[in-house]
Amino acid sequence: MEEKKRLYRSRYHGMIAGVCAGIAEYFGWDPTLVRIGYILLSIFTVFSGVIAYLILWIVMPREPMRFLGKDVKR
Repeated sequence: MEEKKRLYRSRYHGMIAGVCAGIAEYFGWDPTLVRIGYILLSIFTVFSGVIAYLILWIVMPREPMRFLGKDVKR
């Protein structure tokens, strides 16, 4: 059975909180392009992207830890 795809903050590819990397992993995009798009969006919307990032940081769950392909409870 195929595993259900979920949106998580990236534990391994994140720069600040893993929000942009998590979005990139979910859609199969390059994290660098998502980060550049986020920066441009923040600049052109008078930094309202910062508020959106903070909200996503709080709302999006952290990616579960994986060890040898299995989830690890912490």
